Amino acid sequence: MLTFLKLGGSLITDKTRPYTPRPERLDDLARQIAAALKEDADLRLVLGHGSGSFGHEAASRFDTRHGVSGPGAWRGFAEVWYQASTLNRLVVDALRRAGLPALTLSPAASVTAHDGKAFIWDIYPLQSALANGLLPVVHGDVVFDDARGGTILSTEDLFAHLARTLKPERILLAGLEAGVWEHFPERTKLLEEMTPQDLARQANGPGRAALACRPGQAGADVTGGMQSKVAGMLELVEQVPGLEAVIFSGEEPDAVRRALLGASPGTRLHR
Repeated sequence: MLTFLKLGGSLITDKTRPYTPRPERLDDLARQIAAALKEDADLRLVLGHGSGSFGHEAASRFDTRHGVSGPGAWRGFAEVWYQASTLNRLVVDALRRAGLPALTLSPAASVTAHDGKAFIWDIYPLQSALANGLLPVVHGDVVFDDARGGTILSTEDLFAHLARTLKPERILLAGLEAGVWEHFPERTKLLEEMTPQDLARQANGPGRAALACRPGQAGADVTGGMQSKVAGMLELVEQVPGLEAVIFSGEEPDAVRRALLGASPGTRLHR
């Protein structure tokens, strides 16, 4: 089974404090991933992670997502890359301590975007990594853009591009929220599942669900909050046959391991 797993930036960093990782959480998540891969020999995994309080802090300052032009903006582009790469090294260090053969495939060096969307990506190295028992790691990153000069692609943007070619069976998004809530911020009801039809009804109905963790609610998030993630994943499950996505809390004990082994904590998105 091919699975994509994202460790959200809010899960692996303190997004309210610039450049602040959560090392104990990183080590725990890495141990869970290692345990799942050991328990299921058929599990193939592409791991992604957000930039949290590292990349988002610099990206907000330079507005890199919306384009890059001029010397100051390009220096900002390089700064966002540096901060995102710094966090990536901390993630890979934790995976290494857990005994995992992690290999980062930097989007900045391999992906070209067109107007904010991944356009060209030679994924042969990623496929080769999977075929040879390595753990390929991607992350939210700056990329060159043939319309905007440069931009930022989130892990979800990268997963969406990869999913159309690699056809994973599951995309797991581990963050802080338990899933998608109705009546946010009261959190009166956790939605166990959602379909594209549900999203359309909720968007138009008088009692529509408010999706938890709106953009900017807990620290800077230049690539969108829960609403954009849900909409993007529901669009993707319509386009990729057999795909489902799960949004869940990586704070819950053993939740990542269980999700990798087939459980659906949180909210399951499907056709």
